[in-house]
Amino acid sequence: MAISLSTALSPNTTVRFNRLTNPAPTRILPNQSPLWRPRHWNKTLKLSPRRPSHVIASAVSESPPSVSEDTKNLLDTVKVYDVNGNAIPISDLWKDRKAVVAFARHFGCVLCRKRADYLAAKKDVMDASGVALVLIGPGSVEQARTFSEQTKFKGVYADPNHSSYEALSFVSGVLVTFTPKAGLKIIQSYMEGYRQDWKLSFERDTVSRGGWQQGGIIVAGPGKSNISYIHRDKEAGDDPDIQDILKACCS
Repeated sequence: MAISLSTALSPNTTVRFNRLTNPAPTRILPNQSPLWRPRHWNKTLKLSPRRPSHVIASAVSESPPSVSEDTKNLLDTVKVYDVNGNAIPISDLWKDRKAVVAFARHFGCVLCRKRADYLAAKKDVMDASGVALVLIGPGSVEQARTFSEQTKFKGVYADPNHSSYEALSFVSGVLVTFTPKAGLKIIQSYMEGYRQDWKLSFERDTVSRGGWQQGGIIVAGPGKSNISYIHRDKEAGDDPDIQDILKACCS
């Protein structure tokens, strides 16, 4: 697959994707349906400036982390939505028990689908320790529901306003999305049978914020302000070592 990418980093960013060739057939994982994607596409996005967000220069994995009172206070005001549209305070996800909370880039992201599987593969270990596993994505309830149906991942929540991402100072930007390492990870994910959902990727709730948001993983609870581990992705596909997560949540 050949992809040309041109970016103009001005107040109104223009991004042009040109798909030039069809990729060679790629193996699909058992019980995994290929996601919708166009055979030929040429898409130009005009992106309005997003409000400033915190920028982290490099990935941070901390256990135990240093979480400021400001961050805890901001999280206390954040609400997320389950796939049925019910709003809950984000801290309710971990106030009564420990939880591993993954934050996706967006609901169409191929690397986030791999992250969902990466964590779900250890769900039996988490269940045995009484630890919840949930995933939050920046987008609409409808996008969250589609992601859950496609990946079979239970416990998906939507954060339409990116409030949790801003509270946790997750990085966002073009230059942390299109990196050589991220590109290699995308190729590897496709070779393993994962697929980007281009329809979700180009929906308004993703495009309006640029699609440049990065995520992370936290281990929190029990207790609303008890965060025992935090990993902030420095670029797309920056998954931490699964053993570090299990050590924080289940040891």
